[in-house]
Amino acid sequence: MTTTTLFVYDITSDRVRNKVAQVCQDYGLTRIQYSAFLGTMSQTRQEELWLKCKRLIGNDTGNIQLFVLTPQDLARSRKYVRYGLAEEASA
Repeated sequence: MTTTTLFVYDITSDRVRNKVAQVCQDYGLTRIQYSAFLGTMSQTRQEELWLKCKRLIGNDTGNIQLFVLTPQDLARSRKYVRYGLAEEASA
C-alpha cells in the first residue's frame, strides 16, 4: 500500500543538502519547496529514504522530517503560489 509522503529538511551543508534532494528525486518525490518533497510511496520505501538520508547527514547538522498524509489530510490542504503577475491556487 502506498501513502502520500511529505519529506522536509533543513541541512546546513550544501553538499549533504544537494545529496538529500537527489535521493528524494530518485525515490520519485516531487519538489514542492526548496527543501520539501511530496509524493506517494510504500512504507518500506519511506523507511529506506529515511535511513539513507540519516546516513547522508552523518555527523553534520541537519533536521529531516517525514510525514505520512492521509487522504483526509490532502483533502484539507491548500496551496497558493504567486510569481510576479501569475498565481496558482487550489481550494
